[in-house]
Amino acid sequence: MFGKVIRMERIIDRNSGRTVIIPMDHGITMGPIEGLENMKETTDKMVKGGANAILLHKGIVGAGHRGRGKDIGLIVHLSGSTTMSPDPNTKVPVCTVEEAIRLGADAVSVQINLGAETETEMLRHLGQVSKACQDWGMPLLAMMYTRGKKIDSEFNVKFVKHAARVGAELGADIVKVNYTGSAETFRQVTRGCPVPVVIAGGEKVETDMDLFRMVEGALAGGAAGVSIGRNAFQHRDPVKIVRAIVKMVHKNTSPQEAMRQLQ
Repeated sequence: MFGKVIRMERIIDRNSGRTVIIPMDHGITMGPIEGLENMKETTDKMVKGGANAILLHKGIVGAGHRGRGKDIGLIVHLSGSTTMSPDPNTKVPVCTVEEAIRLGADAVSVQINLGAETETEMLRHLGQVSKACQDWGMPLLAMMYTRGKKIDSEFNVKFVKHAARVGAELGADIVKVNYTGSAETFRQVTRGCPVPVVIAGGEKVETDMDLFRMVEGALAGGAAGVSIGRNAFQHRDPVKIVRAIVKMVHKNTSPQEAMRQLQ
């Protein structure tokens, strides 16, 4: 699996063992939202901020992969759904590992919504992708969310730690989950998951300090980094906010120092 090791180092910093991923796959789910109209321009800002990787769908790779003057890790997303669907929680296969390889991907990702009515189909897809990733030496990021009738809160540590473990059990190399609200509860998630765990950025936060405190808590709880989209590329200064997050993740700077970076 030497190829997988090489590719993982394009996603996770070899010195800190952590990563800052910017997911920009929202075009399928929500359309060309603010910040994603000009993909080249947005990628340039993520590169300038120092992000480790961006996450895209296959058809947009040519429009938004490389930033000017510097490369950035590429994760190609393999599943999708739209907000127009009767059941947006159902994620279906839209790309293969082999397609991602031809596009030059350093990793692939899939989204699984545990608790959804179509959970079984999504888990089957995760298993199939995991097998292909093993065959090709391709790192796999599993976005593991809990959304369905039995889920009282998708941030409940009981569900989040189960979701993280499912991703690891089925062969993911990195698992992405919701932040549970505190370092203490999130430590239950990372303690029960034998592969690196990153947190989702989620909806737009009210203040920058709210975002920085979330990052701080996740790292204190054992997170291997963050996967932050809208709170990065829709920020009033995307370069500065990404740069501040990168320093928190890789240099352990405080939320207060991160705020000073913005000013």
